[in-house]
Amino acid sequence: MSLARNGYKVGLYEGRPDSRKTCIYQGKSIDIALSDRGWNSLERIGVRSDIKTHAVPMSHRAIHSVHGEVSILPYGREGDAIWSVSRGGINDQLLDFADDEANITTYFGHRLADIDFETSTTTFKVANGTELVVESDFVFGADGANSKVRRLAQSLPRVSYSKTYMQQCYIELNIPANADGTHQLDKNALHIWPRNDLMLIALPNSDGTFTCTLFLNFSGEPSFESLREPQAVETFFATYFADALPYLDNPVDSFMAKTAAPLFLVQVFPWSFNNKVGLIGDAAHAIVPFYGQGMNCGFEDCAELDALIGLYEHDWDQIVPVYEKSRKENADAIAELSKRNFAEMSHLSGDPKFQLRKRIEAKFSNQFPSLWTPLYSMVTFSPDVMYSDALRIGDRQERIMEQIMSLPNIEDDWDKQIIMDQLLCFASAEFGDKS
Repeated sequence: MSLARNGYKVGLYEGRPDSRKTCIYQGKSIDIALSDRGWNSLERIGVRSDIKTHAVPMSHRAIHSVHGEVSILPYGREGDAIWSVSRGGINDQLLDFADDEANITTYFGHRLADIDFETSTTTFKVANGTELVVESDFVFGADGANSKVRRLAQSLPRVSYSKTYMQQCYIELNIPANADGTHQLDKNALHIWPRNDLMLIALPNSDGTFTCTLFLNFSGEPSFESLREPQAVETFFATYFADALPYLDNPVDSFMAKTAAPLFLVQVFPWSFNNKVGLIGDAAHAIVPFYGQGMNCGFEDCAELDALIGLYEHDWDQIVPVYEKSRKENADAIAELSKRNFAEMSHLSGDPKFQLRKRIEAKFSNQFPSLWTPLYSMVTFSPDVMYSDALRIGDRQERIMEQIMSLPNIEDDWDKQIIMDQLLCFASAEFGDKS
């Protein structure tokens, strides 16, 4: 849409059917957590308010222990929230908006077959069996984590590529709404059942339901590979997620019926080829979902590209290299942060000492906001802070908090001013006195 608004004629080619007419997401979709980076990008094309009408704000995590206790961890300062949206829902909304753009023509059932990387000529296999050759000035591969554009580019010289699988896979489960359409659980929380190498999460939907995702090892014990019989699956849920069982909709049947989807990261370089073809979004930087930044990062790609078109006055010889350099560094940073955040969500979030650390950081940040913004808030609520800067600052904060958490009697004294003074001393020495 931003390309169309900048005066370019855009052809959007999709290999699958129109998702507004045919369900193409069933069983393989993790709900999206939209945060400030994504909202700012959507505001840039004027659709933020329309998308937000279907989103549910989540101001905190609700951590469910194996014994059934629930701990609340705010995501940031008062008023901060991430927003739960349906992946399929937002895709369909964006397609509706694209239909309203005079400069965009959408073609469904057109599967990419080949690209000439010297001329940006593309060849498509059409659903009716015919072949279509399309000439264009530039091709953007926005075709996701399993990008065909990227695969074709790998045949070019000096293209580096890696695909790293996580040990965990996932399936989608569901918590239905109450009979009156209300939510069974706190609707303004992202619910997490952390169990070390496995984890269940639940994100609220606007219709009163929750979309749940079970993350579990592919092999080992327990794992998707080892849980093959309904009785074993029932025992698994009773052992690890007993307090979630009353809410889940037929979890055993759902588990048995679904195929676990893999989690992986993709890194590739370069992102552009002969200034004729480029990668954007997951095609360039697929990441794991544990920071909730995949779609936010992709939207930020679009926003930065839009800004560069204006800055360099449509000179693509300048736009493309700057886009590639800036976004590659930041995509690598959020990929690293996303990997790390699995440990925080599945292992640490249920740890009382970790929760205490979060309270100390929140208190200190409220007292000295110019000196300390927690890493999560930098990534999620501070779109003016680049991912790469957030990673570097967060690593420095980590070293400081390790010193604070090792202080004698920290569990008893954490709320005392002496702890804030000590943290101020450490932070001022590291970052400069901004108090």
